[in-house]
Amino acid sequence: MKNIDDLIQKALELQSNGLVTGQIADELNVSRETVTWLLTRSKKEVSSPAPKDISVDWSNIGKSSFRLRYTSQALCDMIYEVLSETDSEVDTVVGVASSGVPIASLMADELGAEFAVFHSQKDYSEKVKNIVGTFSRNFGNIHDKNCIIVDDVITSGSTIVEVIERLRECGGKPLAAVVLVDKKGADMLSDVPVRSMVRIVRLD
Repeated sequence: MKNIDDLIQKALELQSNGLVTGQIADELNVSRETVTWLLTRSKKEVSSPAPKDISVDWSNIGKSSFRLRYTSQALCDMIYEVLSETDSEVDTVVGVASSGVPIASLMADELGAEFAVFHSQKDYSEKVKNIVGTFSRNFGNIHDKNCIIVDDVITSGSTIVEVIERLRECGGKPLAAVVLVDKKGADMLSDVPVRSMVRIVRLD
């Protein structure tokens, strides 16, 4: 994305394809508040200031399986540090759908662990109430397993917190979360260590 107009156009395109706010936020790697601002700004009815956010475009990594593999190995190296600090072993790598899935599957292979997929509540319509995120039955088990959570970008941290809470409710043990980019600057979320390749810090 080169500018705000490109982001607005992409947000409108994704909305017209049936994606809800949370899914658009994931695709553009921005907050839900930013998506709402982009969609209302497109109608030229609002002159509110832009939210303090940063759009992350990691498509140059995502479009290449070669680059994804080396990126996943770098993330595994960070996980090895956490495991050595806690004297733990990982049983299952949980990929947050959809962007965390390709990285998590490669990491599971590298770590010799099972691979699980988590579908966040934000993947569902905002009109449906009391939806909770779910673990796909088609992939690895998380019950009684030491788990690593993998996503692409942390914006507010709410998705990682959701996965942590659901893991604990389902009998899994979250050891750490790892992402490509952390826009929140979190060392811990819900008492779980967070590691990132890149941390973005705003100086306002």
